[in-house]
Amino acid sequence: MSSKHEQIEKLKHELMDRYVILMISILGIYAGIFTFYIHDKVMSWYLTAGLIFIGYSYSLMRKRFPTNTIVHLYLILAPLYNFYVMLAFWNNSVASFCWLLPIPLGAYIFFTKKEVLAYTFYILFIIIIGYIIANNLQIDFPKHTQKEVIFTDTILITSNILVVTLLIYYKDKIKKLEILSEFSQTESIQKEKITVTEFMSEDNDADNENMEKLFSKIEESMTANMLFKDVKFNLSALSVALEVNSTYISKAIRYKGFPNFNNYLNTYRINYVKKLFNEVDFQKTTLMYVYTEAGFSNQSTFNRVFKQIEGITPSEYFQRNLKNNSKSSV
Repeated sequence: MSSKHEQIEKLKHELMDRYVILMISILGIYAGIFTFYIHDKVMSWYLTAGLIFIGYSYSLMRKRFPTNTIVHLYLILAPLYNFYVMLAFWNNSVASFCWLLPIPLGAYIFFTKKEVLAYTFYILFIIIIGYIIANNLQIDFPKHTQKEVIFTDTILITSNILVVTLLIYYKDKIKKLEILSEFSQTESIQKEKITVTEFMSEDNDADNENMEKLFSKIEESMTANMLFKDVKFNLSALSVALEVNSTYISKAIRYKGFPNFNNYLNTYRINYVKKLFNEVDFQKTTLMYVYTEAGFSNQSTFNRVFKQIEGITPSEYFQRNLKNNSKSSV
C-alpha cells in the first residue's frame, strides 16, 4: 500500500513538473508574440514576469512544501494572474476564459469533491468580478485587430487543449493507482479482521478452558471445605482461600451462568438447607438451627433468599416436601 502511495506522489510531482514546463513554454511564446508581433509592451512584460515567477517560485517550493500546498497556492494565484489578461481582451475575445477552465480539473486530481466545488465557485466569482469591472470601469487597454485576436485565440485554444490533455492523462493514471491503493487497503483490513477474529477465537477457547478449570477449583473448595457455612464468608475470603484474584473468580462464576458471587453462594446455602430439611428431626431441632447451619445470619434474609431461588417460602417448601414423603411412605 505504501508503495502505491509513493507511486501516486511520484505521478503528482511528475504532473506538476511537466505542467510548469508547459506553462513556461506557453507564456514564453506569448511573451515573444506580444514583443515582436503585436507590440504590446505591458502585456509582454506581464507575461515575461509571469513565466519567471512560476519557474523560480516552483523551483524553490518543489522540495520544501507538500504537493497539495503547492497546488493550492497555484490554483488560487493563477486565476488572479489571468485576471489582467482576461480584462485586456474582454471586448475582443472570451477565449481568455479558457485559462480558467482547467482549474476545477486540476483540483479534481489532487483534492476532494468539496474542494473541487469550492474552486469552481472561485472561478465563477473571478469571472463575475471581471464582468463588473469591464462593464463599469473605463480602463484603456491597447486595441487589437481582428487578425491579431484570431491569431492569439488560436494559440490560446491550442495551448489549452495541451494543458487539458496533460491533466486528463495524469488524472487517469493517478485515479487508477488510487483505486488500486484503496482496494489493497480494503483487502488488507479484511485480512486483519480475519486474523483478529481467528486470534480472538483461539483466545476465547483458551479463556473458556481456564474458566472451566477455575470453576472446578471453586466447586471443590466449596464442597470439600463447606466454606459457605461461614456467615462472614464472602468473595474476598474465597479469593484468599484459593489464592486467586477475585476478578477471575467472579468471571468464572458468571461464565457458569450465575449472575454474581452472592447468587452462587446463596444457591449453595439453599441447597444445603433443603438437604437438612430431609435429614433433621424438627421435633428435636429448630428452623433457626437449619438456616444458621447453612450460613444465614437471620431468618428474614433466609426467607427472602429461599423464595428468590426456589420460588416459594421455606414453610411452603417444607409442607410440600412433607406431603411427598408421606405419600411415598404409604
